[in-house]
Amino acid sequence: MPESTSKGTGTPGAPGTAESRAAAAEDAESLRGRIALVTGATRGAGRAIARELAAAGAEVYCTGRSTTGAPSDYGRTETVAETAELIRAAGGTAHAVTVDHRDRAEVRGLIERIDAAHGRLDILVNDIGGEAYVEFDTPLWEYDWERGMRLFEAGLLTHLITSHAALGLLTRNPGGLVVEVTDGTRAYNAEHFRSTVFLDLTKTAVDRLAYAQGHELAGREGTAVSVTPGWLRSETMLDAFGVTEDTWRTAAEANLGRDGALPPYEFVISETPALLARGIRALAEDPARHRWNTRSVSSFELGTHYRLTDADGSLPDAWSFIEALETTPAAELAVDDYR
Repeated sequence: MPESTSKGTGTPGAPGTAESRAAAAEDAESLRGRIALVTGATRGAGRAIARELAAAGAEVYCTGRSTTGAPSDYGRTETVAETAELIRAAGGTAHAVTVDHRDRAEVRGLIERIDAAHGRLDILVNDIGGEAYVEFDTPLWEYDWERGMRLFEAGLLTHLITSHAALGLLTRNPGGLVVEVTDGTRAYNAEHFRSTVFLDLTKTAVDRLAYAQGHELAGREGTAVSVTPGWLRSETMLDAFGVTEDTWRTAAEANLGRDGALPPYEFVISETPALLARGIRALAEDPARHRWNTRSVSSFELGTHYRLTDADGSLPDAWSFIEALETTPAAELAVDDYR
């Protein structure tokens, strides 16, 4: 894998050398003066994205619903305040704001706060997913309506509500970037039903939202792009499968050919939130990012283009691997050929 030029995967030059210190300082200034808003920054991809943007010098507003003593209905212990604390501990600038992005008044208040403090917004990352409300392989007529609507509201309407409130501020200056984080590339989702009607509609609509926003932003020198990770190895996913960062791959490999086992064998191609975060940071840093406008891209595609790797130095091509499994027995596929 070629050496990365992004601080997220290591700067050129041996550690501690004048060259490496200069490169690190330059990376830390690449987004200096930019104001970023990352929704769903409490954990997982949102937390990783917020930290990467801050590491590049952006001032980051981190939003989420969970606070100490008042977790969201996800039932997780992480809080958005912890995300901001991690950023500040690393020398970055961050603001933790408790916001329910389903509430238009709360979102408008957030944007008014950013406007009053800075008069600008340069980067918007809509990362709220709603995965906690997914009932996999459940037909529409059997799906719990309330849970289905929570998925739709969290996974799509929060994106629409936030963009509606924020784009007036974001377009005040040229070069604004909107990133819509979804699940699945446009090409993959066009050919594959995503398990349930609620999930399928939500994730494909988020991609279409990026496409539509890109058309409207183009005249304001702005860029909107839909970005998907592969199989994300987040804290929530690790806990759900009862594995850790030290055991996930061994556990997945042991389940080859065992239908219904957890984690499923396909988890061998999973990636950490770092790869997605590094790709989004590279997008924000790229003065020619408009090339991506209206497009759907994966963390693998961004990693390939910007010469990035995941935390372990690999570059997982999850969507190609998953499609290959449709026509080739898993035992005949070399996983490392896709990493």
